[in-house]
Amino acid sequence: MSTPQSPIGSGFGAASTAADVIRGIDLRGKVAIVTGGYSGLGRETVRILLEAGARVFVPARDVARAETALEGVGGAEVVPMDLLDSGSISTFANRFLETGLPLHILVTSAGIMAVPELTRDGRGHELQFATNHLGHFQLATRLWPALKKAQRARVVALSSRGHRLSPVVLDDIDFEHRPYDPWAAYGQSKTANILFTVELDRRGEKDGIRAFAVHPGRIFETGLAKHLSHDALKGLGAVSEDGTPVIDPAKGLKTVEQGAATQVWCATSPKLAGLGGVYCEDCDIAQLQHTQGEVGVAAKAGSGRAGVWPHAVDPEAAARLWSVSEQMLGL
Repeated sequence: MSTPQSPIGSGFGAASTAADVIRGIDLRGKVAIVTGGYSGLGRETVRILLEAGARVFVPARDVARAETALEGVGGAEVVPMDLLDSGSISTFANRFLETGLPLHILVTSAGIMAVPELTRDGRGHELQFATNHLGHFQLATRLWPALKKAQRARVVALSSRGHRLSPVVLDDIDFEHRPYDPWAAYGQSKTANILFTVELDRRGEKDGIRAFAVHPGRIFETGLAKHLSHDALKGLGAVSEDGTPVIDPAKGLKTVEQGAATQVWCATSPKLAGLGGVYCEDCDIAQLQHTQGEVGVAAKAGSGRAGVWPHAVDPEAAARLWSVSEQMLGL
């Protein structure tokens, strides 16, 4: 399989922060949208992009909650949008397009993880896939004219090393014919995030639109792990006996500031000019692992080899997922 998955020597690493990677980059005149931009990694991404001079929109289901969370992060523009509501996404996109603004950066940072019981959205789709992939797929495709207008736009999708838990099971995405497993559902949604960027980049390159998928590391201060018990987090090595988060960037255990670094790097680094359709971690393009490696608990813990598994960057799978996603959304 031909793939551009090869580190480029960014000069940054696992312990680098978002502030480190943005240093010296001027985003005045640039426009960004960050989903999930009022908590965790998204909020840090918004803060850093604003400080670099960008105009940043934060779509949010609960506008009041988002505005409260963004107090102290001056300048973010909160706009109503619900990733699980197709009509809401279309309304948000239409209103943005009506402004006539170009969209230079789209960061899809919102997400959920390991929902314990099988839950479906209003269309009947499994909740993690619907939230993590389908909502963002609709948003990016609806915003295409604004991305094209920017001439050199970047779409950055927050994925995870959890992609190794499962490929996208195209003939049973919604767990209608197999037992539901929260980690398998999470894994296929994270694989979908990567495949989405592979195909988006292929389609968008001629319009100056490039796409990147990101593994931020394991950051358990973001609320993403709300469905995991203390014992489960301890078993993953994420917290100490007293519940204090363990910080060890070499093992992928990062602060929020370190966790946001790779998505900010993908959104802004001049070293990525002319590149796209790749999965990145620790502020560099990740290595392709030609064999699948560990699965199960070890994969959940994020231990073992870094890099991306082949099923997540397969261009044929990416093209099939794009078509299936359009069908699921009735586009």
